[in-house]
Amino acid sequence: MRKKIIAANWKMNMTQGESEAFITTFVREIGDFDAVEIVLVPPFTSIPKVSELLTQTQNIKLGAQNMYWERSGAFTGEISPAMLRELFVRYVVLGHSERRALFGETDEIINRKMLAAYEQVLRPILCIGETLPQRERGEVESVLRQQLHGSLAKVDAKELHETVIAYEPVWAIGTGKTASAAQAQEAHAFIRKTLGEISDKATAEKVRIQYGGSVKPDNARELLSQPDIDGALVGGASLDPRSFAQIVQAGAPNE
Repeated sequence: MRKKIIAANWKMNMTQGESEAFITTFVREIGDFDAVEIVLVPPFTSIPKVSELLTQTQNIKLGAQNMYWERSGAFTGEISPAMLRELFVRYVVLGHSERRALFGETDEIINRKMLAAYEQVLRPILCIGETLPQRERGEVESVLRQQLHGSLAKVDAKELHETVIAYEPVWAIGTGKTASAAQAQEAHAFIRKTLGEISDKATAEKVRIQYGGSVKPDNARELLSQPDIDGALVGGASLDPRSFAQIVQAGAPNE
């Protein structure tokens, strides 16, 4: 059984002080709840403070929002996987639609980052998803297939098992619109089928696939109850510790 993974992507929000206040409240809300894997993904400037605070917890892991593929060098403004490892970062979000759209990241660039992450024992959260025009043209499956094959080139079965896929329909990110549970499940099932083609069916069954796109406390339980939805990558609703705690708790297995 795949353990659900709920991640908070704070994007360009949360100073160190705000991060500390968030964690104080969030930890009080969830206690030692460990029915799902919890990941906090702060901006780079807050990673050291969050890393320090999480040493006092057992059930929350640390992620980063991006990284470069080189270990060091003349790459002004970039952060290397080795730098993240030194701060006890476990996960790294790669290929987010904002990186693709605003910063021109291609599947080839994302693939180079993926391979570098594995080398430094970082677990990628690979984001994929279609735009609204692509969905309206009936291109959902072709877009997802292309992103998966391009981003996962040269990734072996062991590495794929360590990867989290985040399906984020671009039209639902930060818009208040959410894919219906049925739409999300359909996309997740297709992603799992494609992973089986890239690797093998047994490996695909082990890979966790998150949903992202305006996830909130009032829709989290329905989304997370779908058979192929193994968690959530939460944006805006993760900035409030109580709201995020409710989403985390919605991922608990049904009795």
